[in-house]
Amino acid sequence: MSSVISNRVNALSESQSLKMSQRCAQLRAEGYDVVGLTLGEPDAAPPVQIVEAVEKAMGEYAYSHYGPVAGMLSLRNAVCRKLQVENGLNYAPDEVVVTVGAKHAICNVILSLVNPGDEVIIPMPYWVSYSEMVKLAEGTNVFVRTTADTGYKMSVEQLKEALTPKTKLLLLCSPNNPTGSVYTHDELAAIAEVLEQYPDVFVVSDEIYEHINYAGSHCSPASFPSVADRVVIINGVSKAYAMTGYRIGWMACHNREIVKACLKLQGQSVTHASMIAQCAAEAAYNGTEQYVASLCKGFAERKAVVMELLAQIPEVRCVEPDGAFYAFPDVSAYYGRSCKGVTVANSDDMVDYLLSEGHVACVAGSAFGEDRCIRLSFATDIPTIREGIARIHRALLALK
Repeated sequence: MSSVISNRVNALSESQSLKMSQRCAQLRAEGYDVVGLTLGEPDAAPPVQIVEAVEKAMGEYAYSHYGPVAGMLSLRNAVCRKLQVENGLNYAPDEVVVTVGAKHAICNVILSLVNPGDEVIIPMPYWVSYSEMVKLAEGTNVFVRTTADTGYKMSVEQLKEALTPKTKLLLLCSPNNPTGSVYTHDELAAIAEVLEQYPDVFVVSDEIYEHINYAGSHCSPASFPSVADRVVIINGVSKAYAMTGYRIGWMACHNREIVKACLKLQGQSVTHASMIAQCAAEAAYNGTEQYVASLCKGFAERKAVVMELLAQIPEVRCVEPDGAFYAFPDVSAYYGRSCKGVTVANSDDMVDYLLSEGHVACVAGSAFGEDRCIRLSFATDIPTIREGIARIHRALLALK
């Protein structure tokens, strides 16, 4: 009997980061002591201004009703101020669309731009949902493999090799999930120079980890005039303001045709993001710089602990992340080894083994296109990090 589910959905893979988080929660509910290092979710409370903004909005009649599909004008103005002040980029409010999280913004853009057979260049490792969104649009994923030796960053030579007449999009994520790599101004300038020769190629720049940056100032591909009109900036409040559950992201784009298409798609799907959550996001962009700096400082301290502990595990190599809050250690030296009759052959086996034997949850590198590695989130407290990596250490040494 054929499946009642559509081919487009059957073709999608389940989000492995969400799946492992759910498995972790289920084991805890069953009474197991499991350390979770899966989800990219800050463990801090949002700034007090955000909570106050929610309470105020809940008491006002207007925010219980429909609003503009593009998002509240006051929030879009706040996004424009943020882009001008922090990034030196000038956008108008009608070039901004507020979405139900940054993931929704990326999906809107891909579905609005990609036709069946169009090629989308994605440097590897990549965030788990990029490739699945391209599948949903019936596009073709063109993966560019990067390595630890290059800091998991795509070179201009690799980009040139990947570009074809069918290329429609380049998907960049800096700071990167899962590797924490950050493209410098000069590296992005070189990429922009290549794209000058391909005027029909657009860039989706996922900058959701912009403020969690240990390497210095953030640079957007939209900073380069030669390609600025073809760059769609993706950002939001989830990571920098500990507001993952509020589900507020946004896109900014000078190309009004793309903006109009995304509005059409959004109007026929979710209508608009929660009005109350939008009020909270507006508060996040007004006067919370000290909070963001403090949050980033805390993540930097946790990163130092993670790198120190991973360095103590024999045969494990980890490139130090310059941004975001993930470590992506190469554990492939332990593949082919066994413990209690279980042989670990790849990253999927490894995370299953670490969960069952070490009671620590992480995400397989295969979900990000790099099977040699596993992803650990350090968006949690230092005692939890220490315990989790200690369990990983013991479990790996038990493999013979």
